[in-house]
Amino acid sequence: MTDARKPATVQAPRLIVGVAGGSGSGKSTVVRRIVESLGPEDVTVLDHDRYYRDRNDLRFEERASLNYDHPDALETDLMVRHVRELKAGRPVEVPRYDFARHARLPETELFTPRRAVIVEGILVFTAPELRQLMDVKVFVDTDSDTRFIRRLVRDVADRGRTMETVIEQYQSTVKPMHLEFVEPSKRYADVIIPIGGQNTVAVDLLLTLLRSVAGAPPR
Repeated sequence: MTDARKPATVQAPRLIVGVAGGSGSGKSTVVRRIVESLGPEDVTVLDHDRYYRDRNDLRFEERASLNYDHPDALETDLMVRHVRELKAGRPVEVPRYDFARHARLPETELFTPRRAVIVEGILVFTAPELRQLMDVKVFVDTDSDTRFIRRLVRDVADRGRTMETVIEQYQSTVKPMHLEFVEPSKRYADVIIPIGGQNTVAVDLLLTLLRSVAGAPPR
């Protein structure tokens, strides 16, 4: 999505978009459609997943047993500072995270402000300070069976997990944290997209709204 290696001309963003929803709900599909619509060169995508706390002080087994679906697992205050910096037209050094090792990497990536900034993650609506920075808040709503299957496929294929560990994590933390934090945060959304990125009518209506607010021409 965001190519942090090729910074665009620094400018204060006209639009901050929050995209939330359960794990596997189709947020990435919706974000991709927004980027394509507004123009990749005009969008910075900030993933909440990059901000998992640095717990390299723990052994791998200890890190693997942590609850990564609770808001406290994320350094959201750092993300808030970064969004404020981007909104002011200043670049930021964004953390990188290794999901296979459950560890933050020592290297960061430079992200520059562009016409629009997308703030994406399952818990981005749970922090009032982060919500207040968003011009438009979008919740991607998908049934739990579909979300679980998508998460299982993703974590095994892309994050080096086994099927057993994905199922155990889903039952012990993902599902209960979704019910406690993610689902209730839907009430803060300005736009709710049922069945995720497959809902072309809802997504197209959202894109029309965002282009008008961001001042971007139709694509």
